[in-house]
Amino acid sequence: MKVAVGRPGTLSGLLLRIGQSLFAASSIAFMVSAFGFSNYTAFCYLIASMGLQALWSFGLACLDFYAMWIKRDLCSAVLVSLFVVGDWVTATLSLAAACSSAGVAVLFDRDVDYCRAYIQHACHKYEISIAFAFITWLLSAISSLVMLWLLASV
Repeated sequence: MKVAVGRPGTLSGLLLRIGQSLFAASSIAFMVSAFGFSNYTAFCYLIASMGLQALWSFGLACLDFYAMWIKRDLCSAVLVSLFVVGDWVTATLSLAAACSSAGVAVLFDRDVDYCRAYIQHACHKYEISIAFAFITWLLSAISSLVMLWLLASV
């Protein structure tokens, strides 16, 4: 099996998972701190998706840390298959949530001028939260591709 950057049980894998968790948590924090986010389904979907992503990534980060601590390889076919399915599901949900939320944010900002008329500072928090969600998705997509490559080589 080839040595891949981001594979489970390595420092790069741990950093990738910590990055996913932190950006997902940051996305949640910015969205929750914005006024009126709960009135829009897309933003609630973003919170739910980022919550799932944060939990999944944090759990795998803990597993990576434990594997590094006891110096054990996590690249068995069963574990990698589980990681592939989990990563692809969370990556798909993250992308869908980020895109739907971005659509609502663009609608508010450019099409109906809702941000200029009512809640300008909340719209900026929506946009920052969505940017963090896209970064989370990018890190999750990288992890998904690494896991798929590892599954092919196991």
